[in-house]
Amino acid sequence: MLPKRFFVTSGKALSSISKLNAFDQALLNAGIAQCNLVPVSSIIPKGSVKIDYCNIETGAITFVVMAHIEGDSGELLGAGVAWGFIEGSDYGLVAEAHGNMDEDQLRISLQSRLNEMSRVRNATLRDVGYKIEVLRVPEGLYGSAVAALVFIPEYIYI
Repeated sequence: MLPKRFFVTSGKALSSISKLNAFDQALLNAGIAQCNLVPVSSIIPKGSVKIDYCNIETGAITFVVMAHIEGDSGELLGAGVAWGFIEGSDYGLVAEAHGNMDEDQLRISLQSRLNEMSRVRNATLRDVGYKIEVLRVPEGLYGSAVAALVFIPEYIYI
């Protein structure tokens, strides 16, 4: 069960009802609210390739490396993922980060996480990419930001 394809997506949203509703809407804006999301750790399988967004069937069990944050009025919310492939190999690494950070702070956090992951593997990364969402929550609302690397269920390509 090794995914052969993945895409990267993100979304953000506001809700006057709850943080959970903001999170649901952020997933909707990212195009993955219809999936049953299963969090996995940080390895892109050998031979897996990045593709453009792909609509996944409603209810599909879908593996993701995801960063998300929910917050209250006035908060700065940021979520991001970064990925890269091991030089001389065809597998990759994924890092995620979230917090009360702007885009620059998230990028630095993601970069340092990827650097540490590659350092402990005595490896160099190539084709590094970032996907970051940042949101300042207006007064009287709840907010959520989501970023995810989404592994495509293989039955889609059978």
